[in-house]
Amino acid sequence: MATIRPARYLNTSGVLRPSAGLQRSSHQTFRPLGSVRCKSGPYGYTQAKALVFSKYGEPTDVLNLHTHSISPSLPAKAVLVRTLAAPVNPADVNTIQGTYGAKPTFSSLVGTAQPSAIPGNEGCLEVVSVGSGVTSLQKGDWVVPAASGFGTWRTHALVENADSALLRVDKDGLDPLQVATVSVNPCSAYRMLKDYVDLIDLNVKSYASGSAGGGAWFIQNGGNSGVGRAAIQLGALWGLRSINVIRERDSPEATEAMKKELLDLGATVVVTEKEFLDRSFTSRLKEEWTRGGKDPVMLGLNCVGGKSASSIAKSLSQGGTMVTYGAMAKQPVALPTGLLIFKDIRFRGFWLSRWAAQDKEGKKRTIEDILNLTRDGKFKDAPLEQVKWDWDTEEKILREAVQGTLQGFRPGKGIFVFGET
Repeated sequence: MATIRPARYLNTSGVLRPSAGLQRSSHQTFRPLGSVRCKSGPYGYTQAKALVFSKYGEPTDVLNLHTHSISPSLPAKAVLVRTLAAPVNPADVNTIQGTYGAKPTFSSLVGTAQPSAIPGNEGCLEVVSVGSGVTSLQKGDWVVPAASGFGTWRTHALVENADSALLRVDKDGLDPLQVATVSVNPCSAYRMLKDYVDLIDLNVKSYASGSAGGGAWFIQNGGNSGVGRAAIQLGALWGLRSINVIRERDSPEATEAMKKELLDLGATVVVTEKEFLDRSFTSRLKEEWTRGGKDPVMLGLNCVGGKSASSIAKSLSQGGTMVTYGAMAKQPVALPTGLLIFKDIRFRGFWLSRWAAQDKEGKKRTIEDILNLTRDGKFKDAPLEQVKWDWDTEEKILREAVQGTLQGFRPGKGIFVFGET
């Protein structure tokens, strides 16, 4: 677990001047280490800021921007990092609300008046200085947290046991936003397509027998989510076909534009939630897309729950598997008993944090694979809404950006982009 262990703290919190707020993503140029000033305190201490919370609640109610300092004396196996970019994911907000599966550790390691936690599970960090006993990292390296719960919503961190707490990435041909967003959504899509049903092997067997009408099928709700977009692209790269369910937009034109956007990413079929929940959908699935059911749908990905999850289960072929990784509708998954008895449908759950903790080498390989695809122009990150975080950025702007994750249709996922800190 990454921790900050400064020798002493300077309470330098004060009135902050306003700064620019949200920006739509077009990836910006990041200056190399040394060209961006770091705030220096007395005796070489690094001035740092972090979003913290000391109790559970809504982000706008409980998040505070805390200023502290980090000692220049590094433990032998520690590194000092500065954050380049850090996304705001729904799981981060759930952690702040106290509803997430893993509870954060509350402590006063960064000098807060009350034991507090720092949110943020993923991000792109740059190594600023290295302890004498660190073997795998050097100054200027880009790294990502090896495990969830790191606390990336801060300008700087002193990371102990750095060789195991951080994964170095090859930054050649990449920008910090691409690296910062690889660890959660793309990794989730990659593992769910790989680990529950061997769709690629199903492809091979179908083509070998001459019975294939195309690549193996999978179906998912949340088609426009970060995981959904990643699954569409990875599936297309691996020769798979996908049926993707999205919510209707504010107008028919906006809905059609969203469908086209996903089709352009590599989706085979895109339907709205209304179309999906209609009684005619099962017939359409057989008649329009799966050659009367000859091409089986063996994998379903569910991040919604409720009626949408039930419809995914009903759409699966004999022996199919539905993997649940979210519950956006906050409704339970209700399933007809007949699906278990007569169709032998299997139901599994995927939790990224558990997978990452159990298979750190697997996480490293998955990240490397996805970043190689990104570098080659074969994989696109999801739309992002940049939130500039400079030294003078107001606490209110940061809190509202986090709260905005809970709103309806958004132009992109929020991501903190760190400037002069």
